[in-house]
Amino acid sequence: MTGKKIAVGICGASGMPYARRLMEVLAESGASVYASASSAAKPIFKSELGIEFQDFANALSQKFPSVKFFDDFDFSAPIASGSFYFDAMAICPCSMKTLSRIATATGDNLICRAADVALKERRKLVLVARETPLSLIHLRNMVSVTEAGAVVLPACPAFYFKENTVKELVDFVVARTLSAMGIKQNLTAQWGEKYQ
Repeated sequence: MTGKKIAVGICGASGMPYARRLMEVLAESGASVYASASSAAKPIFKSELGIEFQDFANALSQKFPSVKFFDDFDFSAPIASGSFYFDAMAICPCSMKTLSRIATATGDNLICRAADVALKERRKLVLVARETPLSLIHLRNMVSVTEAGAVVLPACPAFYFKENTVKELVDFVVARTLSAMGIKQNLTAQWGEKYQ
């Protein structure tokens, strides 16, 4: 995956183990990663993972210089402009508030602006939605972003591979996210390869 440029948004919804694992896998792959977390995401990250988001971000970017984090209102970040090419974007987890903003092209923060860029430039955009149950408004917003070219990928781990650890369940969702972005992954076997 070396040479790919990937944008990542982390929003204020439950599902921070997915966000952390996605960032780790992308960093280890050698991709250039441009990431931003919303202000709502940071306390949830601490609550679910037991570490401060900034400590995680600092450690990851120090270990992997190709990973860069940007403030959610830093519109000077490269991913805020369509003139900067990136291959794909994932928002993981994606809150319904963020999905709504994307559906209405309200680029009022860096994550939503980068998503708007991905859609208008016809780049891959994967929204790892985290909400249940879904209201009709949520569903209509999902239809809108899908019609605009995004992939709505609910964070639904599968049990048919006989996964029995949280890490394996997280890896399943991250693997599906990578695949939807057009990135080859080795986290889980493809159907028919290993499990029958």
